[in-house]
Amino acid sequence: MRHPRAVRLTALAAALAAGPVVMTAVPAAAVTGPASAASDTTHAYAAQIVVGDHDRGCSGVLVDTEWLLTAASCFADNPAASLAVPAGKPQKKTTATIGRSDLSGTAGAVRTVVELVPRADRDVVLARLNRPVAGVTPIALAATAPTAGEELTLAGYGRSKTEWAPLNLHTGTFSVDASDATTATVTGKDGVAACMGDTGGPLVRTVNGTAQLAALASRSYQAGCFGIDAAETRTSGVATRVDDLASWVASKAGANRVTDFNCDGVEDIAVADPAATVGGDAKAGVVRVVYGGGKGTAELNQDLDWVPGGAEASDNFGQAIATVDYDEDGCTDLVVGTPGEKLGEAEDAGMADVLHGAPGGIGTGVTKNTHFQQASGNGSLSASTPETGDLLGQALVAGTTAAGEPFVVIGTPGEGLDGAAKAGEAFYVRGGTNVSVHQDKLNVPGAVEANDGFGAVLAADANHIAIGAPNENIGGDDAAGNLAVFSHKLNSENRPTPLFGLDQDLDTVSGGAEAGDRFGASLALAPYRPSGAAAATESILAVGSPGEALAVNDVQKAETGTVLTFRVTASGTYTQLYGISSGTADDDVSGTSEAGDHFGTTVTAVNTAPRAVSTAATMRLAVGVPDEAVGTATKSGAVHVFSLVGAPGANDKWIESGDGDGIPGAPGANQRLGSSLHFTGTQLYVGMPDGPSAYGALYALPMSNVTLGQPIAPVTAYQPGQGGLPASGDRFGHAAR
Repeated sequence: MRHPRAVRLTALAAALAAGPVVMTAVPAAAVTGPASAASDTTHAYAAQIVVGDHDRGCSGVLVDTEWLLTAASCFADNPAASLAVPAGKPQKKTTATIGRSDLSGTAGAVRTVVELVPRADRDVVLARLNRPVAGVTPIALAATAPTAGEELTLAGYGRSKTEWAPLNLHTGTFSVDASDATTATVTGKDGVAACMGDTGGPLVRTVNGTAQLAALASRSYQAGCFGIDAAETRTSGVATRVDDLASWVASKAGANRVTDFNCDGVEDIAVADPAATVGGDAKAGVVRVVYGGGKGTAELNQDLDWVPGGAEASDNFGQAIATVDYDEDGCTDLVVGTPGEKLGEAEDAGMADVLHGAPGGIGTGVTKNTHFQQASGNGSLSASTPETGDLLGQALVAGTTAAGEPFVVIGTPGEGLDGAAKAGEAFYVRGGTNVSVHQDKLNVPGAVEANDGFGAVLAADANHIAIGAPNENIGGDDAAGNLAVFSHKLNSENRPTPLFGLDQDLDTVSGGAEAGDRFGASLALAPYRPSGAAAATESILAVGSPGEALAVNDVQKAETGTVLTFRVTASGTYTQLYGISSGTADDDVSGTSEAGDHFGTTVTAVNTAPRAVSTAATMRLAVGVPDEAVGTATKSGAVHVFSLVGAPGANDKWIESGDGDGIPGAPGANQRLGSSLHFTGTQLYVGMPDGPSAYGALYALPMSNVTLGQPIAPVTAYQPGQGGLPASGDRFGHAAR
């Protein structure tokens, strides 16, 4: 049967309450079919969506633990005129309830929608949740279009026949009339219709007992819905096809989250220059932000009235930076360490700050800053005392746990403990947890000793945390170095649970602990999903030992450096994978190990497809060799890229200035390329704070440029004096996130 074209609905409950509205001019909403019992989990993937202060109510469906599919019309300013929805944070606070058939109960989860990814070709938007939903299985998308005559089940939270705002999920059966490229016309059976509030609800096909998402409710005539004129008898409507969107959903849900300080869906970048002069104070430090999409730049420093402290000489604001959506509002927040900050009479006591992102940019929202310093706040930080040389904020790492909870780890390598100067510690902050971690805590490997520098180096992913003590004395050898690995699970002391320690005197670690090796001077962690595993609950750990001496063709090369990689399981065990170095001129690894190269001074790692089974192509490692001589240019530096899980020489890529991979100019003495590295899911950021620019520079190399055999793509360059960045600074590119 051919149906007249249904008029697009707007789903504005508030407008209905305000006065008479032409029903066919407003969006589709709750199914007039039977209510689901609180114990019914058949449609647990269904979601109720509330926009603003109940300005709009829609339905949706969980298609990934962190993502819903729903109708774009739920978020469009005027759905009757346009379905255009801006990407990024919703304009109004949006709450989703998932897995709760009875909204008065406690089953399932309540989440905040923090990001929208719209489609331009149909009434569909992907909505990211602030945290994953546990205990509810996402529905898989169908692979074939709805066909004429087949029956689909709609589940929604809109009106029923008798209630304006029912508390129960309702379901009903619809017959497909016809399909086109992006929509299907459907008719409710036995008097069932989609009502106000059902827009975006799942239309499900069941195949051999398994539910598949075929379409989303979009428009309806709403016959029999509460408040609809009894003269309206049509139960037909239009659904939006989603069976051809599986790859689009997977590409969005399975991607690494980008840095997005102004929450507009476009990647931004923060670049630290801790040696920059501010107001005449040398090495006070700045962080410069470049907003993606041509939305300008910003400078962050301690002379801003909302940033704690004041710019002073040698504060080194930006010595370490990290990013995380700390307040879970959809805007990336910037974590900045200021290890040289003087607190009272304590020189170089240090502090750290979370500078909050907002739609107008960092520092423009209601919450601008979350501050961390000793003797302030709560927990272990409050109970500790700032002292000269503590260097809190010298190292930072931030992220989210597997459960989606934000965390920050703050290194304080100069902390004296039990009379041992510069023994070092770290502070772990997660929700209400604020605890110290050092080598005199329960089951933490090693012992508190002077000059260990525990906390000087940090790495973390969703599964594990690594804390380095590169100056640790091992067996009488100073600065041999070690590290400890933890899980995010809290132990009986309410601290991250120690799993194991690593040093080169262990039989399970290659090499031998020697003075000056500085094992653990650089660390990187990336989530790993082995074949047969359901998720990436393991990690690959890379450990740099830039002072390691190696025998190359029977000739000892002092301080040439090496990197060791380890597989860390979900249960907390480890296995060494590879020892990586430049090797000899005759092996299959690019380059040659030479004295003083300091291979492994920096490392960065990424899993470019964290939801998929990990492969040699998706697990990437970049190693900095900043003191590599290129031709006659001493300490020109280089970057060496490997697979984290493949044999080192199988597909490694050597990068130096002027070789065509994206770093411009010729190799120059003391440029120290490789002293600053950071991987994202799509590119490798390479900082050059030592030149050739007088201010420093940063280059964003697309992943193809750092992958053997792939085409070279254009590189994005960031440099003071260009692209809106002021022509000032000293070590721009020292760190980038």
